[in-house]
Amino acid sequence: MSSLPVPERSRHALDACFLGPYGENDTLLEKLVVEFLRDHVYWRRNFHPEDPPAIPTHAHHDPGYQDFEARLRRELHQLSASLKKSVPFHSPRYMGHMVSDLLIPGLAAQILTLPYNPNNVSEDAAPVTVDLEVQVGLQLARMLGYPHDPDQPDCAFGHLTSGGTLANYQALRLALALKAFPVALRAAGLPGIELPDDDWSAFNLTPSAGIELLDRWQVWLAAQPVAARRRWHAQVEAHRLEHLGIADFFATHPQLKVPHVLAPITAHYSWSKGLKLLGLGRKQLQLLPERGMRLDLDALQDTLETCERERQPVLLAVAVLGTTEYGTIDPVDGVVDARDRFAARGLGFGVHVDGAWGGYLATMFRNEDGSLRSRDDVGAGFSMFPSSEVHAAFGALGRTDSVTVDPHKLGYLPYGSGAFICRDHRATALLTEAADYVFHEASPANYLARYRNLGQFIPEGSKPGAAAAAAYVTHKVLPLDHAGLGRLQAQTIVATEAFDTRARQFAGEVAGLCRVVVPFTPDSNLVCLALNPTGNRDLGRANAFVRQLHDEMRSDPRQPVQSREFFGSVTTLRPEVLGDTEMQRILLALDIDPATLGGDNDDRLMILRHTLMNPYLQDRENGISYIDLYFEYLARRMQALLA
Repeated sequence: MSSLPVPERSRHALDACFLGPYGENDTLLEKLVVEFLRDHVYWRRNFHPEDPPAIPTHAHHDPGYQDFEARLRRELHQLSASLKKSVPFHSPRYMGHMVSDLLIPGLAAQILTLPYNPNNVSEDAAPVTVDLEVQVGLQLARMLGYPHDPDQPDCAFGHLTSGGTLANYQALRLALALKAFPVALRAAGLPGIELPDDDWSAFNLTPSAGIELLDRWQVWLAAQPVAARRRWHAQVEAHRLEHLGIADFFATHPQLKVPHVLAPITAHYSWSKGLKLLGLGRKQLQLLPERGMRLDLDALQDTLETCERERQPVLLAVAVLGTTEYGTIDPVDGVVDARDRFAARGLGFGVHVDGAWGGYLATMFRNEDGSLRSRDDVGAGFSMFPSSEVHAAFGALGRTDSVTVDPHKLGYLPYGSGAFICRDHRATALLTEAADYVFHEASPANYLARYRNLGQFIPEGSKPGAAAAAAYVTHKVLPLDHAGLGRLQAQTIVATEAFDTRARQFAGEVAGLCRVVVPFTPDSNLVCLALNPTGNRDLGRANAFVRQLHDEMRSDPRQPVQSREFFGSVTTLRPEVLGDTEMQRILLALDIDPATLGGDNDDRLMILRHTLMNPYLQDRENGISYIDLYFEYLARRMQALLA
């Protein structure tokens, strides 16, 4: 067994954070749950203590009561028994998908808040947690390098969603509203406001220029008499895309084309879903090739030049901060540089970062005061992380227009909790939806008061305040910087580097049995392995071998979970994602004949995928490396399958 690296900070600093693989912190969690359940009961009893108990003390003697309790216990016991078949995400033997044990601060805060059942649609239904959700948005904005002072006019804004898919949808929704609004102002024929000369120019303003125009319109409108204000507001609204719909808007402005969204070919399928939901159509999603498993900036440049030449508008360019399949980090800095270059040429568009996976890694790049750490400071204690490209990508987050982050991934919070953050909150005025029975004040000047009417700006209506409480408390207990939650992220990087090193050693140890290749150096905390039995040249057989290995590492509800020594996941490498050169490189490293690529079932290479976010993959207390144990297990299974 290999030696374990010495941790750079106190070895027990984070041990109170999780229930633990063995339930080691059960007493802590139980005390918290019981304490705050009792506190909730006291709150109920003291709301109006003059009101007598509505449920009599002798009710539990009634046969109907006892029958209900018996049925309830029976069903809960059956549920509890069934849940024992669940995937053991808490265990360091789980290295599959993007989920791990839950942080006690978030778990306890969510359990504490659930009996209050706040609905974060507005302060009427959630006077406490709706404020917490707005504060969570500011916490995440600070982590990303966005303006986060609510007293500043261009402060960022963020809110929670059910997950990254809905957050990405919100990015599309806001970007489209902002892109189309200047065209509506022109169509309304406003006097007294300087507007772009033509619809093409109006439709191709940068997001920041669009927000400034929106700001000037609101100031101008507020200065009008009440009757004129209503008339002009109604006239502009009548020309907005949100009123006309996609078809009528573009029919009214025939010189404009439906805008494209440019995203890497590794982008999450939620982008396709979002374009279909908005009615823009899947056709508008232009997937760009990769270079070294990152967005190819030359391809982005070429595509933008084509769009400029053909007068094809662009809505968003999307960069991925940790692909779902491979964990790779796109060159965010290069994407925002491209945005700025083409803005100067009259082709304006926004930049959105899909950081559903890697967003919380930004904590490692932030000092306690919110400033950006140098690459040398971030890299202290690591052997390779971060590369200069990765550091530059995280350093550029503050220059983007919006970001998706998933607290239920590397935030270690319960499902479902995603988040959307935009750099300048003023754009959200374009999303406002009126409902007099819910929202009583149309647009308060104060930032915090404005977003207490949260449901006006977000895709959802009703939404759980308990999720906001979980995120807020977690971020307060473990601040979003390198000394707070960043310590936990750093542990995952240490484990990733150990896994990568061990994988390369393993490749030499089993060379007579199987070829093992790490197809690309990990950018984050996810490592893939490509495998091929030694002497085999056929892609189909290599894929069948990996499928057999994975069949013994995936959840099967027909089998006890204890029958699985380890849990893993798989993904594929495809020529259209990698490019022919990279695909050939990996196939040749595996000694697979490239000519066998392309059959009906073998147009891609199946690989093992390992998500390394459990903080106890290297158990220093007991001197156990689950990484070493995993490779010992893998060697045994290979031997058994290839004997």
